[in-house]
Parts: sequence; structure tokens; C-alpha cells
Amino acid sequence: QVTLVESGGGLVQAGTSLILSCAASGRTFSTYNVGWFRQAPGKERESLAAISTAGNRKYTADSVKARFTISRDNAKNTVYLQMNSLKPEDTAVYYCAADRGGTLSLRPNAYDSWGQGTQVTVSA
Repeated sequence: QVTLVESGGGLVQAGTSLILSCAASGRTFSTYNVGWFRQAPGKERESLAAISTAGNRKYTADSVKARFTISRDNAKNTVYLQMNSLKPEDTAVYYCAADRGGTLSLRPNAYDSWGQGTQVTVSA
């Protein structure tokens, strides 16, 4: 397994942008698919985006496709989530997760290594 640490969250105003980072330990990070998810209080976990091992395939949920972009830098063992035009409804804890190879998926149960999450709060 790989250890994941999210960062970049915080309190921002609506309409602004944030870049979340997911830093991974280990030398084999480039062999993992990585996904971003979020969970707001009282709501189910929501899938946001996923990126393949080499970064050449990406899936993004329709609900955020126009505003969120996933990318990765395997040399830095890091995956990013660029979030633009943030809205109060984007307020949630954001998690990254890794899956060793396999089929790229947005399903949370496809991932077996999870970070602790980073809080994003968007004020109106």
C-alpha cells in the first residue's frame, strides 16, 4: 500500500480557486490510479475525478467537470485537483485515494489506500 497525504484545503470565498495536492510515499506511486472524492456533513461520499497511472486517462464527474481538473506529476509523487469557481456547496472534506493498477474507476470501493482528508470551506 501507499500512504497518502492531502493538503491545500482552507477557507475561501465563493468564486475563487484552490489547488489540492495528494502526496504519496513510496517508489511505486506511478503504478497507482488515483481518485479524488469528497464528503460533506450528512451526505454520502461523492466521486469527483480519477487519473490513470501515466496520467493519460482521466474521468471527471459531470457535476464538477466544468470546474475541476485532475492532474499528476509522478516525478513528485503528487496528484492535484484544480478547483475553480468554488461554490458554498463545494464545502466538504476532500480525500484522495489510490488503487494499484486495475481499471480506472470513479467508484470509491475500487480504491484501497485513502488519505486523511483536507477540509475545504467555501463562504458565500
